[in-house]
Amino acid sequence: MSFALLLVAAAVVSWYLQGQRRPGAGSSAAAQARRLRSPLVRLADLLGIETARGRQENQWDAGAVGEKATAARLNTLARQGWTVLHDRALPTGRANVDHLLVSPAGVVIALDSKRWSARYPLRVVSGRLMHGDRDVTNRLNGIRHEARTVARVLGCPAIPLVSMEGAPLAGGELVLDGIRIVPADRTVTVLRSLARRHRAAGEHPGRRAAALFPAYRRT
Repeated sequence: MSFALLLVAAAVVSWYLQGQRRPGAGSSAAAQARRLRSPLVRLADLLGIETARGRQENQWDAGAVGEKATAARLNTLARQGWTVLHDRALPTGRANVDHLLVSPAGVVIALDSKRWSARYPLRVVSGRLMHGDRDVTNRLNGIRHEARTVARVLGCPAIPLVSMEGAPLAGGELVLDGIRIVPADRTVTVLRSLARRHRAAGEHPGRRAAALFPAYRRT
């Protein structure tokens, strides 16, 4: 086989592998970014043309990077007996929970990873979440829905928590409508604190969580 054909074959294999579903943290976000990365979007990027589809791709890519970074931080908890599940599907609809955690004592936490631009601070103004001058309050709807669904399915409370990468938080951390937003590098410390302050009742839900929330597969 000629060298040129080998290069073509390698390119085809690389394209195929990039399109495959990779399980684990950030996998569904990365898969969605790949779907958006059409030849036209790539061409526009090369020409310096900003497109709506290109912006969406960048957002999904950033989300995947944030989820993977959070998963790396959570490894220490997995070694300490926590149930740590990444990118899990909810039983109904097309939503997923980025990270589902159960402490050794049975405290359930739904953790959402976000990676937003460090150029703008994140703050709460008059009951609204602001990233710079942009109102991003509605971007907390996902974690609110996820925590409620997890609580309903498992039959026990589920604490919502947001791990924020990039954007600085006014005052060090934020709370809005019961949802706590913490800097990414403090996520593990906050999780341990939550596990100490809360106590689960009844059967430990870790094993059930793994069965009831399977790996997410976007269709």
